[in-house]
Amino acid sequence: MAMEDISSNAPRFRRLPRQAWASNPELDLLINENLEQWPHVNELVQCYKADWVKDEIKYGHYESVSPLPFQNQIFEGPDTDIETEIRLARSRHSKADDATDDDTPSTSGRQISEFGSDNLSAKNHFGFSPLPAYEPAFDWETERSLIFGQRISETHPAQYSSGLKITAKVLSLSFQAGLVEPFYGTICLYNRERREKLSEDFYFHVLPTDTLDATLTLERRGIFSLDTPSAAVCFLIQLEKPATEEGGVTPSVYSRKEPLHLTERERQKLQVWSRIMPYRESFAWAIIPLFENHNVVSAGGAASPGSPIAPSVSGSSSQESVVESGAKITLNGKLAQYSSGSSVVLEISNLNKVKESYTEDSLQDPKRKVHKPVKGVLRLEVEKLQSAHVQPDSISESGSMNNDANDAGDRFVEPTPIKYLAHGAHEVRVSNPKYNSVDAKEPHQNGSNAMTVPDCDSFDFHAFDFRVMTRSEPFPHLLHYLYVYPLTVSLSRKRNLFIRVEMRKDDGDIRKHPLEAMYPRDHGAALQKWTHTQVSVGSRMASYHDEIKISLPVILSPQHHLLFTFFHVDLQTKQEAPKPVIVGYAALPLSTHAQLQSEVSLPILRELVPHYLQDTGKERLDYLEDGKNVFRLRLKLCSSLFPVNERVRDFFLEYDRHILRTSPPWGSELLEAINSLKNVESTALLQFLQPILNMLLHLIGDGGETLQVAAFRAMVNILTRVQQESADGADRNRFLVNYVDYAFDDFGGRQAPVYPGLSTVWGSLARSKAKGYRVGPVYDDVLAMAWFFLELIVKSMALEQSRLFYHSLPLGDDIPPLQLKDGVFRCIMQLYDCLLTEVHERCKKGLSLAKRLNSSLAFFCYDLLSIIEPRQVFELVSLYMDKFAGVCQSVLHDCKLTFLQILCDHDLFVEMPGRDPSDRNYLSSVLIQELFLTWDHDDLTQRTKAARILVVLMCKHEFDSRYQKREDKLYIAQLYFPLIGQILDEMPVFYNLNAVEKREVLIVVLQIIRNLDDASLVKAWQQSIARTRLFFKLLEECLVVFEHKKPADSLLMSCSSRSPDIEGPASPKYSDRLSPAINSYLSEASRQEVRTQGTPENGYMWQKVSPQLSSPSQPYSLREALAQAQSSRIGTSTRALRESLHPILRQKLELWEENLSTAVSLQVLEMTDKFSTAAASHSIATDYGKLDCITSIVMGLFSRSQPLAFWKALFPVFNNVFNLHGATLLARENDRFMKQVAFHLLRLAVFRNDSIRRRAVIGLQILVRNSFYYFTTTTRLRVMLTITLSELMSDVQVTQMKYDGSLEESGEARRLRKSLCEMADEGRSLELIEESGLPSNALEAVPEGSTDTRWSWEEVRHLSESLIQALDAGLEHALLASVMNLDRYAAAESFYKLAMAYAPVPDLHIMWLLHLCDAHQEMQSWAEAAQCAVAVAGVIMQAIVGRNDAVWSRDHVAALRKICPMVSCAVTGEASAAEVEGYGASKLTVDSAVKYLQLANKLFSQAELHHFCASILELIIPVYKSRRAFGQLAKCHTSLTSIYEAILEQESSPIPFIDATYYRVGFYGEQFGKLDRKEYVYREPRDVRLGDIMEKLSHIYESRMDGATLHIIPDSRQVNAEDLQAGVCYLQITAVDPVMEDEDLGSRRERIFSLSTGTVRARVFDRFLFDTPFTKNGKTQGGLEDQWKRRTVLQTEGSFPALVNRLLVVKSESLEFSPVENAIGMIETRTAALRNELEEPRSTEGDQLPRLQSLQRILQGSVAVQVNSGVLSVCTAFLSGEPATRLRSQELQQLIAALLEFMAVCKRAIRVHFRLIGEEDQDFHTQLVNGFQSLTAELSHYIPAILSEL
Repeated sequence: MAMEDISSNAPRFRRLPRQAWASNPELDLLINENLEQWPHVNELVQCYKADWVKDEIKYGHYESVSPLPFQNQIFEGPDTDIETEIRLARSRHSKADDATDDDTPSTSGRQISEFGSDNLSAKNHFGFSPLPAYEPAFDWETERSLIFGQRISETHPAQYSSGLKITAKVLSLSFQAGLVEPFYGTICLYNRERREKLSEDFYFHVLPTDTLDATLTLERRGIFSLDTPSAAVCFLIQLEKPATEEGGVTPSVYSRKEPLHLTERERQKLQVWSRIMPYRESFAWAIIPLFENHNVVSAGGAASPGSPIAPSVSGSSSQESVVESGAKITLNGKLAQYSSGSSVVLEISNLNKVKESYTEDSLQDPKRKVHKPVKGVLRLEVEKLQSAHVQPDSISESGSMNNDANDAGDRFVEPTPIKYLAHGAHEVRVSNPKYNSVDAKEPHQNGSNAMTVPDCDSFDFHAFDFRVMTRSEPFPHLLHYLYVYPLTVSLSRKRNLFIRVEMRKDDGDIRKHPLEAMYPRDHGAALQKWTHTQVSVGSRMASYHDEIKISLPVILSPQHHLLFTFFHVDLQTKQEAPKPVIVGYAALPLSTHAQLQSEVSLPILRELVPHYLQDTGKERLDYLEDGKNVFRLRLKLCSSLFPVNERVRDFFLEYDRHILRTSPPWGSELLEAINSLKNVESTALLQFLQPILNMLLHLIGDGGETLQVAAFRAMVNILTRVQQESADGADRNRFLVNYVDYAFDDFGGRQAPVYPGLSTVWGSLARSKAKGYRVGPVYDDVLAMAWFFLELIVKSMALEQSRLFYHSLPLGDDIPPLQLKDGVFRCIMQLYDCLLTEVHERCKKGLSLAKRLNSSLAFFCYDLLSIIEPRQVFELVSLYMDKFAGVCQSVLHDCKLTFLQILCDHDLFVEMPGRDPSDRNYLSSVLIQELFLTWDHDDLTQRTKAARILVVLMCKHEFDSRYQKREDKLYIAQLYFPLIGQILDEMPVFYNLNAVEKREVLIVVLQIIRNLDDASLVKAWQQSIARTRLFFKLLEECLVVFEHKKPADSLLMSCSSRSPDIEGPASPKYSDRLSPAINSYLSEASRQEVRTQGTPENGYMWQKVSPQLSSPSQPYSLREALAQAQSSRIGTSTRALRESLHPILRQKLELWEENLSTAVSLQVLEMTDKFSTAAASHSIATDYGKLDCITSIVMGLFSRSQPLAFWKALFPVFNNVFNLHGATLLARENDRFMKQVAFHLLRLAVFRNDSIRRRAVIGLQILVRNSFYYFTTTTRLRVMLTITLSELMSDVQVTQMKYDGSLEESGEARRLRKSLCEMADEGRSLELIEESGLPSNALEAVPEGSTDTRWSWEEVRHLSESLIQALDAGLEHALLASVMNLDRYAAAESFYKLAMAYAPVPDLHIMWLLHLCDAHQEMQSWAEAAQCAVAVAGVIMQAIVGRNDAVWSRDHVAALRKICPMVSCAVTGEASAAEVEGYGASKLTVDSAVKYLQLANKLFSQAELHHFCASILELIIPVYKSRRAFGQLAKCHTSLTSIYEAILEQESSPIPFIDATYYRVGFYGEQFGKLDRKEYVYREPRDVRLGDIMEKLSHIYESRMDGATLHIIPDSRQVNAEDLQAGVCYLQITAVDPVMEDEDLGSRRERIFSLSTGTVRARVFDRFLFDTPFTKNGKTQGGLEDQWKRRTVLQTEGSFPALVNRLLVVKSESLEFSPVENAIGMIETRTAALRNELEEPRSTEGDQLPRLQSLQRILQGSVAVQVNSGVLSVCTAFLSGEPATRLRSQELQQLIAALLEFMAVCKRAIRVHFRLIGEEDQDFHTQLVNGFQSLTAELSHYIPAILSEL
């Protein structure tokens, strides 16, 4: 395993050197003294001097790799092409400005570092890992901080120091009078309200300008510390000058009005005097408030967002107002944007001249006299330093800090500079202050790295902060100073008095030199032996303002004292410098007074005598002023060595005696001192906390048992007090944490390890408790403070471990575990056991103490893992697990989870061993076990917690920079792999989880299997078929819970509902409220403020978002927006939550979900691919018959909305799967799967995005190739595709509304047609294959052992065309939707086309035929409806005959064809091939055939086509015969009887029977669309006349004319479309006659239809004719001699009765008859009619009546006298005159012969008539005879021969 080690090179402990308060060499000297006889001082000094020792491992160490940026995932709908939009947007963008990629903002809000290629998904992964997509903003620190009882590391103790540092630097001092003498001064922080100094003095001096040396301009800065800004805090500045010469130039020259400047003489005098005068007097003072009254906020309260300085400073308004100010302020104009170190220059002009001695009290006295102001200005540069941790991302682009409202207030970033405006008129009157703008000094420090107090120059003076001594916190440094402030000396006469101060060791010898203990005023000078104060000139009551700082000796003896010497000095110019004269002395013993923080008054001695301190000598001494205490002074002790508290001092003393063994042997004083520690007041306790704890631990380590217990109890007591009294709300008090983390040390082994002693004493206490002894209330405190002791024990061990091995180990080796002595480990084990019992007991009572103790124990084990042998720790862990075994109470279980959570967060968790050397990681197996148990738990919060623990752990591994190699990831995956096994074993547990938990578990499952190697996966799949199936069920669940549905996702998904508003219960969004992962991601995103410029990545999206950016309801700041969304109680629906988000956050959310969904889909696809490969080698357990694992996953992937990236990756896998498993997948068992695949491929073929659409085409081609390969034909595939196409058509919008409201073909339909064409496009196929990333031979279907490919482009084209036909039929049907009820002809035709298009699929074919049948029945077109029923029966019969069922044979099918020629004669296996799940021949039964035959029979009889009925019944009878259904047979035969009777009746009717009328309709005009220039024959009911059909068709087409006019051509002449008027539509409607099969069309006779009905024959017509008379001379009407006749014969497509009411004319022929042929034809027709009547055989005599009637009718029309028109008109036309000469002789003879024959037949008919008539018809007969005779006479004129003939 190539795990990188962390611990290899770095030592575990880091030593942090302490910074001393300031570099004070004198303290180092002090510490170098021999302290052996003072052990407690030794402890103290060591405590302040030793380096801090920090355990680098304790709080974990984690380096993460940066996460991958999110890409915009493109989820296409059928009508979107976002890919192209983005591409165009990008190209536009790159042209507009060549943007660099660096502009791309990272999704998570962090800038993304470039990724090495091997960090990107490894070669064999399809997409990026789903886990980083799920947790894009994983932050280990944050996740870790959520663990209950988490240890938070405290900052370095040095950083306790205050938040605010202010520096002051004197720039210059100038007086109107001029500056000729040196001035000296001090600056300190001063609190006006409390009247106390906050800091020691910072000294400065200003030399006269004419002696100014260039080098002296480098004045150092004073640095002052401050906790919080407050209006009372100010600078107190005091100036001194050389003491004034008596009779010389007085200080009043600096404040006089006239003359302004010093005279030359004054200047000289001052210069000379200042050179010889060494003593100084006070001159002037000023108080400068640092903060305005109204701005006493702690941090961040800027007055206005624009300017960080209060309006009274920067606003123009302040220029008019009179600001009563103590300081002039010059501001840098650019100050509005500054980083944390910004300086302001103050011009202080309110210097108050000191008139007489002033005291601090008089400074504050409102009644005091206003001194004359000094006419001068002190320029001071003041700057604020920030010591806070400034986080880089709180500095926005402009450079100013923005502390967002949403941020926790934990960052101390204060954008407000100090306000330097004083309030209050009593300071001084300043006229309108000038604001001169100076160039501001460069800021000292950049905000981003001002982590600690900026590294100030060592030259700077750090003023000591006096509040250090009063704070309740441990002393940070070694301090040992005394500050002395002489206040007043009141004498009875005026003197020029000053005081010298020195420190002496004893009072034995006055001549001995004092100690060098006085701090000098000058920087860097050595300690001095004495120092002196200012001169108080000519006053009885001398006041002083000096601060004297003294370095104290380590141990104060009773002899140490301060000696004050009082001098008077004469201030006159003499020959030499003035000599001081001693006035008296005062002494102050330090050991009694040093700890007093108060004022002391002393008497003044005239003379010093030896041993002046001793009481015995007091009488001998001579005092000034009668021994009154006339000298007042104040002391301030600042020491971290010398405790002021008596009890602490006692303890230290007794400790010394114990260590030095000088105490009496019983040692009870020490016990008392230890016990009295509990009564020490808290400040003192805290200040000396660390040394006291060190000493107590020392005692616990090596004292006797009594002492140990006493020390332990005292320690518990102290810790409890510290925890309570300095509560900062944390479970672990920061002082104690710092003690353990930094201060506690074994000092390189100088002290014995404390862990054996501690565990022993604590263990015995715990055991006593366990045994039931009373151990007092201290025990609860022990438990409360257990964390502290446990951490101490651990650190003590770790220190010992690293000390033992530090030198002996070669560099780079791991430190071996510490071998604990058996006794110690046993002791620890027992202690641990007792504590566990406490947790267990107290948890049941629900005490929070128990939960905290539980966390402490967990951290104890966590720490031990790094120190001792892990297997020893596992004993503790297993002890814990035994105690908390199984699914215990909720509280206990929660503790157990927290315990594991803490333990598994260990840096080396992954590398932990098992309990036996052969085992894998013990902790991970325990964890998996327990997490799984938890998911089975009823407590929802715990289930969620368990799932979360797992995700966080996986993320931690995933992002860990140590584990980025393949083999590391594999190792981790194998570690967690048993979890998947457990889930598979108990799936109900998984199904019980809610959506969020499922997501958490599944993302981990995906992560594990992603990193597993193939061998491990195969092992997982080898167990059993059911288990493998469950494995894939998990993957299906992944697809369900991570599906990304676009808001408008009614995307044609077969599963989605049509209404996008309904949120499917299946997939709640990834936030049920905002789940943890998304919460951190969105907060991270909200840290970036908006970038308005659209980057190429998301340019086009921004434009969609930007209009809403500043909408009033949306807060502008993203963080506010997020906080608002999270807090507002929006309805439970996630939709509402999502819509409440700021648009940019919503876009981030979308981006996140898209990427997550993509990653999951790709991961599932990758698994499917691996599984498919494994299944191909038959090495796993799965159902090889169906491969249901593959099919269900592929269906899951196809049926969900997927991104473009997925579709691009899918088809190579798809190809691969079909290559390996085509035979199984195409088998009957998988018909359902294939059908769905086909459906989704066709669905994708509709997409507008070309990348997807073309891939769908490839997918279809892959199916075709497999069909060729395995079946050599595409028949079944065609059925499958036809079926799915029909299903798709119901989902796809094939039409769309045009702007005028009419319908047109939709884009979807066009794209589908294009795809179907491309599928058969041989030329483009290679290009498509390459584009999809498939091998170029992907379409070759070459079986093994053969070289010929079975692929046939011809057949593919046929397949493509049949699908396009179905598409067109569906489209046409849809386009007719609006006129469906109006134009019944077109409607029927569209049903018919659909039926024909779906002919390959019997079910669909039948379905549409039945629709058609219903439509016909509504129109009462019975014959057509019957034909539909016959067609249906035909389909079923064919299938049955194809199956070789015995009932019918091919002859029966042929018989059916005679009725309905559409019934196919090819009885193939195609019908049975159509056996597709839910479709196919299984439904085609004999019964259903009989049902439809009976329906046809019923409909035919309604149409009165009885001869068809007979044929149909003859087909039904064999069925009943085979079934021996005699009752049914009887019924059939009964109905046959009635059918034949009806036929007889029709035939015997004198009026010939007509079943329908036929009309030819021609369409001319573009408005008709496809009908233009086409002719149809319509079959109409027999009662429809020409007028009716004209009216009907006009009505249908007028409404669709779009404003064009519709004309009806009145005659039946031939129409030339070119001659017709453009833009007008024409209909030509002509009645036509059906033509019999055997009819002679060339016959010139007129046709009498009744003549042909002589026999019963099938009334099936496919030819029709009509005659049109015309003349050739251009006249519209002519005589018989001019009248020609054109006979037109039409051939239709199919025969009537058909499935539709009209058939297209496919062929039209015409014959022309000349006038004479017409005439002959007319005569012959009449002859034939008469002869027919005469020769018809009549069966019985009773038939005479109808015969007589028809004979009379014909005769009357032939020979009645009044009828001249007929025969006579022919004679007149052709036999008289000119026409006769025009006729050819042959024609003439034919005409005469016809006439003669006609007359002969008439004569015969008259005779027959005479035989038939009775009495009543005698008159009629006479008329006939007369008529015949006169006709004969007339004819004889033209044909003389007629007389002889008749």
